[in-house]
Amino acid sequence: MSDAEGDIEALIRLMARLPGFGPRSARRAVLHLLRKRDGLMAPLGEMMSHVAETVHDCPVCGNVTLAETCAICADPARAGREICVVEDVAALWAMERGGSFGGRYHVLGGVLSALDAIGPEELGIPKLLERVRGEGVSEVILALNATVDGQTTAHYIAEALEGSGVRVTSLAQGVPIGGELDYLDDGTISAALRARRAF
Repeated sequence: MSDAEGDIEALIRLMARLPGFGPRSARRAVLHLLRKRDGLMAPLGEMMSHVAETVHDCPVCGNVTLAETCAICADPARAGREICVVEDVAALWAMERGGSFGGRYHVLGGVLSALDAIGPEELGIPKLLERVRGEGVSEVILALNATVDGQTTAHYIAEALEGSGVRVTSLAQGVPIGGELDYLDDGTISAALRARRAF
């Protein structure tokens, strides 16, 4: 195998690690990129390199941003007394697409998982608890995926906030068991947010 073929195979292996890609779909994507080198592959490579260098996590909520803090945290019009806890940035963006929530967010960056050795410290749950205490939060909305790990994480956070005087709610109707926020339509997310209930 030549060096070029080795590089192409390495690129296919990297692409196959992306969500929704397997070895075959990664191979198809790489071959398509190679056919469109100037119009697609080169600009894509440049943009990926630029984003990797300039984008970082918001130090307040965990959203991705180019600025010191993300636009949501920097917006004085956002209600600081409500924090919506989400698993990842994709879920935050899904909530924002719905346009129903005017508060702030806290991105966990995953869910509790004993199998993967992911505990509260790895998810920044202590940072969430600090924010709740330090920012005068009145309600924490647990908008975690309706999976076993998502619900385990929600229960852990609810128990950690017990006795704090903060109202803990979770999304209600419209979120199917086993469903993930990023795959729901805007109307479903809006209905679930309006019908939230005590956790």
